[in-house]
Amino acid sequence: MLSESSSFLKGMMLGSIFCALITMLGHIRIGHGNRMHHEHHHLQAPNKEDISKISEDERMELSKSFRVYCIILVKPKDVSLWAAVKETWTKHCDKAEFFSSENVKVFESINMETNDMWLMMRKAYKYAFDKYRDQYNWFFLARPSTFAIIENLKYFLLKKDPSQPFYLGHTIKSGDLEYVSVEGGIVLSIESIKRLNSLLSIPEKCPEQGGMIWKISEDKQLAVCLKYAGVFAENAEDSEGKDVFNTKSIGLFIKEAMTNHPNLVVEGCCSDMAVTFNGLTPNQMHVMMYGVYRLRAFGHIFNDALVFLPPNGSDND
Repeated sequence: MLSESSSFLKGMMLGSIFCALITMLGHIRIGHGNRMHHEHHHLQAPNKEDISKISEDERMELSKSFRVYCIILVKPKDVSLWAAVKETWTKHCDKAEFFSSENVKVFESINMETNDMWLMMRKAYKYAFDKYRDQYNWFFLARPSTFAIIENLKYFLLKKDPSQPFYLGHTIKSGDLEYVSVEGGIVLSIESIKRLNSLLSIPEKCPEQGGMIWKISEDKQLAVCLKYAGVFAENAEDSEGKDVFNTKSIGLFIKEAMTNHPNLVVEGCCSDMAVTFNGLTPNQMHVMMYGVYRLRAFGHIFNDALVFLPPNGSDND
């Protein structure tokens, strides 16, 4: 009897594991049959020499035409980070709004009424598209532990057409699925968010729940939905091939560079046109703000050919 019970339990366990694997593989391969041939792209920032050839009038027009709407997904436990993000880099977005899992009296936010990060992301994108599709051409989503340099983001996007389906950031491959990690921030063009919005009401292509025994992360789920819309993840790099969307803090990068490239700590650390760093504390947010926007070395003149001014009404820089 004990032997029969043992065999039954083993069979149940093996059956459950097999079902889980089948479900996972089916989910990750979602849309694979409809997938167009797509080679992984490493998208690079524009060449600075080319920018210098643009006329003054064209530069002014370009600086005004790039409008970035920032989405920050927050939870009550993130309140200290929330405060730091609100007081630092988000003031350089053309508009920034916080989307919270519940109503928080301390800060103004849009209540998503769910603790599920994928549902929060879906609702935030739908809200942004429905309300701002005619006002902004790029949509940047980040967590409150991320620090972003919006001017570098705009520079990177300079020669990218928002009417094309761009889905940019730090890409990671998981099986057949290539996705942009939310840790480094996610950029969608207006065309991509339009295509995503058209799928949100189709559960077969973009389900509210993953439908798995265990859930996949919200950034993977986003990639699954976008694949159905013919939108694929692109890794963003500078002209030297260095990542500009970073999933770690600058402190961690420098620590790694000191070990791996002791003679090239600064040069070996990260791109000088970096857009994001992640995993920062509130104090580190303010240190980054000072280093990026305030500190200047006397005698060193930075004469950039193109200037992105902070939005009207911004009390920061």
